[in-house]
Amino acid sequence: MKIAVIGGDKRSIGLAKMLWEDGHDIKVFGFNKLEDTSLNHIDDMNLAIKESETIIGPLPCSKDNIILNTPFNLEEILLEEVFSLMESNQIFIGGKITEKISDIAGIYNISTIDLLEREEMAVLNAIPTAEGAIQVAMENIDITLHGSNIMILGFGRIGKILAKMLHGIGSNVFVEARNHTDLAWISSYGYIPIHLDSINDYIHNMDVVFNTIPTMVLGENLLVKMKKESLIVDLASIPGGIDFKKAEELEIKTIWALGLPGKVAPITAAKVMKETIYNIVGELEG
Repeated sequence: MKIAVIGGDKRSIGLAKMLWEDGHDIKVFGFNKLEDTSLNHIDDMNLAIKESETIIGPLPCSKDNIILNTPFNLEEILLEEVFSLMESNQIFIGGKITEKISDIAGIYNISTIDLLEREEMAVLNAIPTAEGAIQVAMENIDITLHGSNIMILGFGRIGKILAKMLHGIGSNVFVEARNHTDLAWISSYGYIPIHLDSINDYIHNMDVVFNTIPTMVLGENLLVKMKKESLIVDLASIPGGIDFKKAEELEIKTIWALGLPGKVAPITAAKVMKETIYNIVGELEG
């Protein structure tokens, strides 16, 4: 395959190397802060794109729907510029491709595929997220997670894996969910089920709260009941689920831990990305 990797974090760098090791023609652009000679850096983005069949963007693709996510590049790259250089027979693969990004791509008749909408990617990506969340907690509290009261808000992919890991190291795991099916599963796994409406009855006794829900969950009404010694780790994407300003006023330590796979386990995350991309290409070739 002829692939251009345009921008991204350590995951994208690892991905480019893995794809090259598999024998593919790989060109990279958007990493001019790096001096890694093992990567086939191209100084001309137009050339990198024109000589490739598939364009792989960052994960997340952008933080503002305008500028490509390029933490290792000195200059900004506009998403629209990338799409304008592509041909309609090329595919753009990235992560967290919003409706606005899709609309921009549509102007240039470019098809996009969101890695995080792939179930295999989302599930396996939740593993380094959960491990990273536990690492963040361990580095920011002065007690062991073993024996601690831990609340997890949300029982999606990350919530499920995080609960399993915390339960395995001896935490008292309380898991919030909205529907009765999830609450039944939570109970069957040996965790303590909490309905959304009942958080108020438990929050005061928590040592650590992990949030996975990208909508306001921990507002002032719940934050005022928390212990000052407790820790909140928000794993939800923008806009998050915490009233950060109120938490700061109440002197409750809160960490918004975004992009953990790329920070704590970029090689594992890159491997998951590679396998997902292979699945996508295989399906497209039919």
